[in-house]
Amino acid sequence: MAKAEKVEKPPKHLYDGAEWSFEKLDRVYDAIEEIANTELGLNVYPNQIEVITSEQMLDAYSGIGMPLMYNHWSFGKSFVQDEFYYRKGMRGLAYEIVINSSPCISYIMEENTMTMQALVVAHAAFGHNHFFKNNHLFQQWTDAEAILDYMHFAREYISKCEERHGVEAVEELLDAAHALRENAVDHYSRPVPMSREMAQQRIADREEHKRSDYRDIWRTLPHKGSDVEDEEVKSKRQEANMAKFGLPEANLLYFFEKHSPILEEWQREILRIVRNIAQYFYPQKQTKVMNEGCACFCHYYIMNRLFDKGLITEGAMLEFIDYHSRVVAQPDFDDQRWNGINPYALGFAMMQDIYRICHEPTDEDRQWFPDIAGSKKGIEVLKDAWANYRDESFILQFLSPKLIRDFRLFQIHDNSSLPHLKVDAIHDSRGYKKIRSALAKSYTVSAMTLDIQVADVEFEGDRAITLRHMVHDDVPIDGKEAEQVMRRIAQLWGYDVSLYCEDALSGKVLATYDVTAT
Repeated sequence: MAKAEKVEKPPKHLYDGAEWSFEKLDRVYDAIEEIANTELGLNVYPNQIEVITSEQMLDAYSGIGMPLMYNHWSFGKSFVQDEFYYRKGMRGLAYEIVINSSPCISYIMEENTMTMQALVVAHAAFGHNHFFKNNHLFQQWTDAEAILDYMHFAREYISKCEERHGVEAVEELLDAAHALRENAVDHYSRPVPMSREMAQQRIADREEHKRSDYRDIWRTLPHKGSDVEDEEVKSKRQEANMAKFGLPEANLLYFFEKHSPILEEWQREILRIVRNIAQYFYPQKQTKVMNEGCACFCHYYIMNRLFDKGLITEGAMLEFIDYHSRVVAQPDFDDQRWNGINPYALGFAMMQDIYRICHEPTDEDRQWFPDIAGSKKGIEVLKDAWANYRDESFILQFLSPKLIRDFRLFQIHDNSSLPHLKVDAIHDSRGYKKIRSALAKSYTVSAMTLDIQVADVEFEGDRAITLRHMVHDDVPIDGKEAEQVMRRIAQLWGYDVSLYCEDALSGKVLATYDVTAT
């Protein structure tokens, strides 16, 4: 009698149904971690996953996604607005929020189904986490070990300032600082690491220096000998100011923190806090497409592998596909949901396309990407890209003609002085390169943030400050918005403010604005 063959039982599903529990989350996390480590080779910070309510998620929204944040009226306003739209069913909430810290904190909502919890663990706790830890911009500009500790210091310090100087005075200062935080980052020099102990020691040292070396240099205005300054004298003074104060200076809050004639020490420290938090988010602005693309690729790969291994059901897989498809959908230009190019859509499509080029290239791929086409090293190429590129350089290097056709991209030249639009680039070899360059350019820092610099200061005269806006698209700042922001600058500086808009190529002055300090 022949011996019966042993039949292996299929592995037990990690979960069944929509309800989640902490036991199920533990099993799913372990299975996801195994795939992330053995197949993708991800390198992540230790994970801290917290389950929160929808109201807590709204609260995290209002506090710019940080678990610790100082108080400000604008956060409460955002909370009320988001809550209203959410309760009315007019707006959904994010499936998760993830913090670039060590440990990496991932918030997941208790209202999520078990499949959604699995998706966001793969997406945030492993995809985003790996990107935060390994991308060179985050390594250079942020300190994941210290950010939570520094945020704790910031909240305590601002709370003490409210007790000493009044909530109104503190919020008025924060209003001005928040208006300028987009122009409050160092673009070239690496910032000093943040920590609670360093910040507290710096404050103590400054107080001691002030007690031992008091000099009332800003109490009275120096006498002006003449209302008209000789051009040669003016030129020499400007050169001296540029050398002494490092002008032009693009980090506006840094300049006011160091050189404002009217700010007290507690006000300067609050400007520094706002600067440091703005600096923390600086890499995220430049890697939105890559960061979300990395996280989407990871969750897509991991969830498919869980299904291939028989660890999740067909029903769970169909639910996942529904969620995933909605996240990476790209609305058409005439769709009511249109809000530009969806970073999830473009990022995920590019990651998938790179993997395809490495494993199943076409002749066109071999021509455009000879170094990686057919290499069979899709994961290695992706991990190298995640570590060494930002959105601008990533798109310029890896956007393929196939994706340009898939997204139906083309380039137009819109000159307001001409009666018609001009189509500059279509789907041919020359057009692909122009489209790729134009799209990459839209993700540069200069395209996302106004290039405003401190150009000159009358330290020995009426102390008026002059700002320069370098215009890269022939369109100067809107007059009303410029004056509103300049009033905030006058609030921090204490004296008159002038702004001129200069064409970056020709040097021609396109517009000037002036605000008198009150």
